[in-house]
Amino acid sequence: MNDQTTGQSLGQAELTDRYHYQVIGRAIEIIDAAPGPLTLEEIAADIGLSPAHFQRVFSRWAGVSPKRYQQYLTLDHARKLLQSRHSTLETAHLTGLSGVGRLHDLFLRWEAMSPGDYARGGAGLRIRTGWFESPFGDLLAMGTDRGICGLGLAAQIGREATEADLRQRWPKAEFAPDARALAPWVDAALTQSGEARMHLIGGPFQIKVWEALLNVPDGHVTTYSDIAAAIGHPSAVRAVGTAVGRNPISWLIPCHRALRKSGAMGGYHWGMPVKRALLAWESARWEA
Repeated sequence: MNDQTTGQSLGQAELTDRYHYQVIGRAIEIIDAAPGPLTLEEIAADIGLSPAHFQRVFSRWAGVSPKRYQQYLTLDHARKLLQSRHSTLETAHLTGLSGVGRLHDLFLRWEAMSPGDYARGGAGLRIRTGWFESPFGDLLAMGTDRGICGLGLAAQIGREATEADLRQRWPKAEFAPDARALAPWVDAALTQSGEARMHLIGGPFQIKVWEALLNVPDGHVTTYSDIAAAIGHPSAVRAVGTAVGRNPISWLIPCHRALRKSGAMGGYHWGMPVKRALLAWESARWEA
């Protein structure tokens, strides 16, 4: 592989390969389109695998059976998350709940760009880029000398659109392919070991929203209105939703954990199947 376009995570034993996520992605699409629960045999037949092989591939990736994972993908499960693992953000730190979150998990460090630097559209910044494999398909990483500034998931929209999406956020920056330089931070992000540094490049309001998201623990969820209250703007729910959607560092800044008060998923910049997969994957590991 060309090091300038594709990076390899050092923790491959802990990650699925691209083939496994393709199988899981197709399974999720089939489950989403079905009017009710499907049997193992029905899903396997649609994918073109034997039930036994599909069960092995799926369980290796998700850590649970297809039947159990199917339950995690439903609206009902999202509502149960709000009832049982709803982090209000205002009390999470006081109760120690955020102690299990990534922000306090020893490996994550971040700093924000100044408002003036952000207003210049990335002028003077040199941003390295590289493609990596993740449990959720192709992952585009971008980073400055200070840390990761962009992570995009291309499973739904493709590599070209993902790269264009991240590049347009800092139109005056200089971009250079250099997956090797980013690999240690990306590996830490994927395996939650080592040190993952982030360089948040956004407006002051956006950064407040992203900082609040960093306090949502693994396996838990919050709501857009809770985020608005936590940053001192309780009436700015719509603006919070926009800032959540503009989060440039998917996964590490867990915007997929933000739901509507009703339990509905809301939107997700990199595609709703990816959001459902992320939440279900985290639920499986948290309950294990």
